[in-house]
This record gives sequence, structure tokens and C-alpha cells, in this order.
Amino acid sequence: MPENATRHLFVSPDKTLRSNWTDAFPGAAVSSTVPTAPNADVIWVLLPWEGDVTQLLTESRAAAGNVPVIALSDVPDDTQGLAALGAGVAGYCNGHAAPAVLQQVAATVLGGGVWVGQSIMQRLMTGTASLAAQKFTPPAPSEWAATLTRREADVARIVALGSSNKEIARMLNISERTVKAHLGAIFEKLKVRDRLQLTLRMNGIIKSVS
Repeated sequence: MPENATRHLFVSPDKTLRSNWTDAFPGAAVSSTVPTAPNADVIWVLLPWEGDVTQLLTESRAAAGNVPVIALSDVPDDTQGLAALGAGVAGYCNGHAAPAVLQQVAATVLGGGVWVGQSIMQRLMTGTASLAAQKFTPPAPSEWAATLTRREADVARIVALGSSNKEIARMLNISERTVKAHLGAIFEKLKVRDRLQLTLRMNGIIKSVS
């Protein structure tokens, strides 16, 4: 494996590397648990069929340190995905995903983004997420909006509904350039990297992202 190649560690109870994983990342390693100070750039954790994934992923995140963790599920669903995001993972996808999809997930996460399935994203971006059957409690507006100006808070709320910059500009009677400026300020103040992370932050699913 080239010196500068991205190192991928897959965590699976039976320590088996699936063919789609190795096809995506030929030099991938496997372990039954997340080692402390892992020698990896990305850690993929295969979730069990049953049980509380929150504790597993919280412990995995703690052991991983600054290395991003992506949760893999053979039976993905929105409730489990929201629980995974609440535990601090950077991505959630199907454990049998095609190699090209896994590569795209890794690229998104390594670029500072969050990867979730289309249905979860749709729920979040339309503001209809039930937050995993009331498991999560959205923060009071004053919590996430405390450092924002009134106009920045307005922009953030409209972004969380899935609106484009053009739609925001029209609704608030401002230019798209001003919308972009507000978004830049919002991302910086709330320490998030993109619109999805902003929505997760507003819903209380993640805190600020360093």
C-alpha cells in the first residue's frame, strides 16, 4: 500500500473482511474492536443485528479519538441511523453497499461532511424528524441561536427546511451573496461544515464539529 494511501479499519465481531469492503479499499484492515489510538484514517463499525448501538458507537468514538467513525448496518433504518448520529459518528450506510458507494462515503467524511441515507436526510432537511422516537430532545432555540444575529437565525431555520440559497434570498428579500455570507458566519459560529451538519446541530443530534 502506498505511503500516502488512506488507511481503513473495519470493525466486525467475526473479524471478516467482506469482499465489497476490500474491493473499495484493497489495503483495509479488520479488528473485532476499535483499538485505542488506532492506526487508521477512517474506522468502519459494523453494527450488531440487535442491541443498543448507541453504547457501542459511543465507546468506539471514544477509542477512535480524532479518527472519524462510520457506522455500517445490514438492516439500516432511520431510527438506528439517528441514534448513530447522536452517538457522534460521521456516517451511516448499508454494510453491503457497493464499493463505489463506500468510496463516496469515505470521501465525504474525510472532506469534513456527514453521510446519511436519503430518507434520513429528507426527514432532517424537511424538519420532520421525530428524533428517534423521542429519544433526542431538540435544544431550545436560544441554545443554538445564542451566538447568531436575528437574521442569521432566520437563515438557519429556512436552511433546515431544505431551501436553496435562491429561495432563502427570495423569502428574506436579500441577495444570494448575502445569503452565502450569512451561511459562512453561521457555519463558523456553530462550528459546523455544511447544511446537513447545521440541521443536525439545530435538532440536537450533534454538537459543534471541530
